[in-house]
Amino acid sequence: MMQNAKLYSRILLTVLAVALLHTSLRAQTGAVTESVASVQGLRVSANHRYLVKQDGTPFFYLADTAWELFHRLNRGEIDYYLRNRANKGFTVIQATLLAEDNGISVKNAEGELPLLNFNPATPNDKYFRLVDYTVDKAADDGLYMGLLPTWGSWVDGKPHRIWEGRQVFNARNAYLYGLFLGKRYAAKPNIIWILGGDRSPVGHMKIWDAMAKGLREGDGGTHLITYHPGGGTSSSQFLSKTPWLDFNMLQVGHYRYDDDDAEAVQHNYNSLPMRPVVDGETTYEDMPLGTLPQNPRFTAYDVRKAAYWAVFAGAMGHTYGHNSVWQMYRKGDVPIDGARIEWMKALDAEGSLQMVHLRDLMESRPYLTRIPDQSLILPNAQAIGRDSDHVQITRDGTVGKNDATYTFVYLPILKIFGINTSVIPSSTLRAWWYDPRTGASFPIGVFTNHGDFSPKGDQLPQASEGGPDWVLVIDDASKGYSTPGRKLHN
Repeated sequence: MMQNAKLYSRILLTVLAVALLHTSLRAQTGAVTESVASVQGLRVSANHRYLVKQDGTPFFYLADTAWELFHRLNRGEIDYYLRNRANKGFTVIQATLLAEDNGISVKNAEGELPLLNFNPATPNDKYFRLVDYTVDKAADDGLYMGLLPTWGSWVDGKPHRIWEGRQVFNARNAYLYGLFLGKRYAAKPNIIWILGGDRSPVGHMKIWDAMAKGLREGDGGTHLITYHPGGGTSSSQFLSKTPWLDFNMLQVGHYRYDDDDAEAVQHNYNSLPMRPVVDGETTYEDMPLGTLPQNPRFTAYDVRKAAYWAVFAGAMGHTYGHNSVWQMYRKGDVPIDGARIEWMKALDAEGSLQMVHLRDLMESRPYLTRIPDQSLILPNAQAIGRDSDHVQITRDGTVGKNDATYTFVYLPILKIFGINTSVIPSSTLRAWWYDPRTGASFPIGVFTNHGDFSPKGDQLPQASEGGPDWVLVIDDASKGYSTPGRKLHN
C-alpha cells in the first residue's frame, strides 16, 4: 500500500487474504454469528441513541429485507434463508405477516391464508404456525425478526402498482389483531414490531394506535415498536409525540443515485424527543432506478455508500435489501420492479457479503458513546458536497468537546482533504485505512498529534488495492485498540 517494497506488498496481500478467508468462513460455514443464548430482549440505550440487549451489551441493527418471506417460502427454504443471513452477520430480518403482493388473497407455501373471511379479528391459526416456526428458527440462528403485522395497503385500501388494495382494518379489529399477535409472541425475545408498511399514517392513526395498543397489552410491552413510512419520509414527521414509538424509522427509497441518506438520518437524529434512528428501506442492490426495469441498477457500491453515510450520520444500524430477495423471486414468478435473479442466487450478491464489514468496524470501537461530527472536516474539504463525494464522519465522545478516542471518516471517493484531530486529546495517534469491500485494514502508521491530518502521497491507498471508497480510522494510540473490524478489547 505504501510505495516502497515487495515485503510490504506481501504483508498487504496476507492481510487481504485473511480478511477474505474470514468473510468466506462467516458466509459459508455452519457457524452462525450469534449464539442462541445471546438472543435476549432489546431496549433503548440510556442515551436514547442505540439499542442494547437486556444485559446492556450494544445491539447493531443490521437488517435484511424479506417482505414476502412468510407468503412465498416453505420451511426448508426459510431454514436456508435464515442460515445464509446469520452467517453473513445480519442481526434482523424484516418480514411482513400480511404481505404486499396479494398477501391476504393468495395462499402461502403451506396452502393457508392469514385471515379467515379477510377479517383481522379472526386470524388463521394454521397460517401463523409457519410464523411461529420462523421466529423460533431465527432465534436458533441468533436472529431477530422485525415483523410488520401488515403491509399498509390493507389499512388504507389503496392499490400500489400491480397489487390489489383492500381496506380490511378498522380500529376495533386492528386492536384485536394486535392483541392476538402480542399474546402469541409475548414470550419470544427476538421480535421487533414494525407498524406502517410503506404508508403514511395520516388519516389512519386510529387504526395504527389501536394496533399498537393491542400489541402492548398482548405482550406486556416486552417488545420494541417502530413505524415503516412511505418513501422519502420518516416516522419522526408524523409520530414524534406518539408514546408507543420506541425508535424512528425512515425510508430514503429507490428514486435517485446518491440519495442523501446522511442528511435524512441527521434530520431524525436531531429530532425531538430523542430516539434511535434507522433507515428501514433504502437503495436495494440490483433495483432499477425509480423501480423502472429499463433504468440503470443500483450496485454494491451504491448500497455501501447508503449504509456508511447513514450509520456515520448517527443511525443505530442499517437495512440492506436486494431487489430479488425482498420478493423471493424465482423463475416463473411475475417479476416485480424488474427482478431478474432467482432469490437463492441473489442471497450471495456482492453487497450482501459486504454489509458485515460495517458491523464489524462499528463493533471494534466503543459504540454507545458514538456521535456524528461533521465539524472535523477542515476548510480544504468543505467543498465536498452532498452527492457521491460526500465525506461523513463519526467519532466517540461528547458534542463540542475534545474527548474522542477514535474517528471514522467515510470517503466514497479519495481526494485531498483534512481532518481536525485535536478532538482526540492524545499526543500520539494511530491511523489505518479500512476497506469496506473486504474488511481488511491497512496501517498508515503512528504519528504525533499536531491537531490535523491530511493524508497524501504514500499515505493514500493505491488504485490497485481497491476502491473507490475507503474508511480512514484514526485512534488514540494509547488506547491500544484492535485492528479495525476486529472485536473490541482494551
